[in-house]
Amino acid sequence: MAPNIASLLCYICMPITSIIFLLIEKDNQNVKFHAWQGTAFGVGYILVLIALEILAAILGAIASVLGIIVGFFIPIIGLVAFIVWIVCLIKAYQGERWRIPVVGDFAAKKAGVE
Repeated sequence: MAPNIASLLCYICMPITSIIFLLIEKDNQNVKFHAWQGTAFGVGYILVLIALEILAAILGAIASVLGIIVGFFIPIIGLVAFIVWIVCLIKAYQGERWRIPVVGDFAAKKAGVE
């Protein structure tokens, strides 16, 4: 499989596909970078959503307006994540190592591409 296609596939159903590529890709550093970044981004996004849902439920039980305020941020974060995901797909297909803020440096270290 071409490295740019493998890199793109790391983001298609992250973190599942990125974990699969972590297990099967041993040689290509570009694919390993995108696999690590896709894993970190996917897991991080899921954890942030879970935390926000729990926070919205707790604050909503205390005062409904607080739950509504926190709940307002969930679709905004989803939209930002969607935009970042599209950029990752494009950059991976082009063979670039675009680093997502926060998780990109982690991915580079794990892939050995500093």
